[in-house]
Parts: sequence; C-alpha cells; structure tokens
Amino acid sequence: MTETSLAQDTAADTATGSPVRLQAVAAPGQPDVTPALEELYRGFEQELLVPLWTEIGDLMPAHPRSRAVPHLWRWERLRHLAARAGDLVPVGRGGERRAIALANPALAGRPFATPTLWAAIQYLMPGEDAPEHRHTQHAFRFVVEGSGVWTVVGGDPVPMNRGDFLPQAGWNWHAHHNATAEPMAWIDGLDIPFQYVTEAQFFEFGRDEISDAERVTPERSRSERLWGHPGLRPLSAASATPGSPLLSYKWAHTDAALSDQLLLEKEGFGGTVEPGHAAVRYANPYDGSDVLPTLRAEFHRVARGAETAPVRETGSSVYQVFDGSGVVTVGDTSWTVTRGDLFAVPSWAPFSARSEAGTTDSDAGALDLFRFSDAPVFEALKLNRTQKDA
Repeated sequence: MTETSLAQDTAADTATGSPVRLQAVAAPGQPDVTPALEELYRGFEQELLVPLWTEIGDLMPAHPRSRAVPHLWRWERLRHLAARAGDLVPVGRGGERRAIALANPALAGRPFATPTLWAAIQYLMPGEDAPEHRHTQHAFRFVVEGSGVWTVVGGDPVPMNRGDFLPQAGWNWHAHHNATAEPMAWIDGLDIPFQYVTEAQFFEFGRDEISDAERVTPERSRSERLWGHPGLRPLSAASATPGSPLLSYKWAHTDAALSDQLLLEKEGFGGTVEPGHAAVRYANPYDGSDVLPTLRAEFHRVARGAETAPVRETGSSVYQVFDGSGVVTVGDTSWTVTRGDLFAVPSWAPFSARSEAGTTDSDAGALDLFRFSDAPVFEALKLNRTQKDA
C-alpha cells in the first residue's frame, strides 16, 4: 500500500468514525508536532491503536485517582423515597426486589456507590415476599432499624433485626418474607460493579413462592445454631465454602465486643486500634477469613470526643452510621452525620471521623459506623496499601 492510499484510507475511516482519537500536542516529553506525526496518529486511529506516550499520565498516575467522589446519602430521605416506592412499585418477577441503589455522582449515572461496590436500600411491605433467585454476586444485608423480615437462604429462614449483619455468598438460593404488619428497610451490599466490569456474572430465577416449611419465623436460623458459638467450630463441618457458613452475626455480640475493647482501654490494657476507637471485622468461623470473597465488613465505634487519624487505602468503602452523631471527613469534604446516613470513600481518599455522640442519640454514647469494602480483592491481587496521615 502506498503512502497516498494509506492516507486516503485513514481519512475515510476517520470520516466514518473510529473510536480512537489522537491529538498531537506541543508539551514536554512529547514528540514535535509535524505533518508526519499527524499522519502517524491518523494511521493509529485507523488501526485502533493508542500509543502509551499520550496516555501514561492517565494510565499510570503517581497514586490512585478514583473515578468516584466522596458523597453522602441521608437516611431519612432514602427511607422516605423507599416508602413511596413501597406504595407504587410491586415486588415480583421482572424487578425481583424493591432495591434502590446509591449512584455516585461521578460515575455517569450508573447504580454504583463506587467503581467496585453496590449499596442499596431495600424495602419490603407488610406480608410481602421477595421471590427466590440466585446470582454469582456476593451479597449481604445490614439492618440499621426495624425487625420482622426473614431472609430464606437455601431453605434456612434467618431473622433480620437491628444491628444484625447477614452475609450471603454468591450462587445461593434466597428469598425474603415480611411476617409482620409493618414495613421494613435495610441496606444491601454487593460486588455487582466488580463482577460487571470483569464480565463474570450469572443470574437464575428460582421458585415464585417458598414453601410453608420455609415460612416459619425462628429466633435463630439453623446456620446460627451450628456456627454461632464463639470460638467453637463444629466437627461435622464439611470443606470450606466460598463464603461464611454463618448467615447472621447478631448485634448483641458485636456490641459486646466493641464495649469490651473500650473498657479494656480505659483500664489501661489496650485493645483498641487507637485511643477511643474500637473496631472489629466480621470473620468466617471456618477459618477466620473474610465473610465473603470480594467484600470485607467491619464495625467501628468512636467514643465521644475521640477522633480517628486520617487513613488512606487502596480500594473503596461505603459506611453507614448505625448510631450516634459526629463529623466525618473524606478528602476535602466534611459532613455532620446521624443515624442511618451512608457515605462513599473512594480509593486513596483520606478518611477520618470525630464522635459527637452522647446518650441522647446513641445507646452506647458513641459514634457507631458499619463499613464494607473491596479489600479482599486488593489483598488477593497484592495491590493493597494503607497510609496513615499525620
């Protein structure tokens, strides 16, 4: 092919719309802008090629530059809109769930709280059922208020009450039913964005209705009766599964662990991650690993008047205020937060929290924060990094 025909083909392809667009610019470290360079770039466009020297600043920055931004969603507003949806939007095949996802304002309207994390408020009306299905996405439910809904995982009815954390590994059949005369809301967390971008997701419909035997309302699920005894692993346990076999982590245990850490600190024995800051990670009772392969869940309690040191981490997080009040700072943005509020922390954005909670707005007199993140993915890929700012 002659240079003339190459130029003609390039012009024709550009006219028809190659997705690659290159512009020669006069800048340090860039080649001189000449007609020959322009012709070279048109050839790259025609063949769908992108030279690294035009992209290195974006592809290989000095530190993570997240596409997400810090953002806060107010619980009162979310719950109000979810209640309106309860009156207008049915639950059934097609929509499957009355779940309303948090959309980070910098992610082009996608229903993603961060590039890897999905968070949503789910709302179930009195006597209502959410039909059975399963998906490869790993998921959990966290209850900031209310009770009366049972999630049925693999035929095991699991009660949902305030403060309970309920993990559910991917590809498990699950449905929900509200056995009370009151509506109930909770938050769902999933790795939907991660599986979406990696093109790894599968989904399958289950039964339209669960059986009468599954529509019971036990105080403890079968998984809790087998796995919910601290420090004790049943010898009948089979080989490890992709996620935790314990389907509910009760608030009473979480609360006691956090309270004991702060009491030990007060008595001079340590036990907290920093002064006034107690924290726990929800762990798989089989081997102590994370409860889900792609999601980490933690609970943090910051005593009144205490402030956490700013911390940066690769990977992103979503927090929900479980109780109390205070000021949280993400990057250059600070918010006063109260019960139920949710906020996103993008990768490498410094995060800190100051507790202003008291006995009037918190059972523990502290700022209680539930957190979930994509940390297991970054650790598995050896991309995890943490920096505590002075």
